[in-house]
Amino acid sequence: MDEVKYPVLTEKSIRLLERNQYTFNVDSQSNKTKIKNWIEHFFDVKVIAMNSYRLPEKGEKRGSMIVHPIRCKRMIITLRTGDSIPLFSEQ
Repeated sequence: MDEVKYPVLTEKSIRLLERNQYTFNVDSQSNKTKIKNWIEHFFDVKVIAMNSYRLPEKGEKRGSMIVHPIRCKRMIITLRTGDSIPLFSEQ
């Protein structure tokens, strides 16, 4: 699936892991329903809630023009208590 790009590991996302919340960068055209169904099917977990936001655009100057590259969307996914994604396991 090309819509889920990669997991995000920042200070905030590591703090969220303690609350059973996982952060992923996803394709900017994808919606919550597609991502939820894919995560539940692929990792065999139950998704309780999803929050999404777009990262702020950063202008890049190329010659006399300012270009805004296409940014991806970031999703914070909350899982049911007891579920975890093996990608982030501490084993």
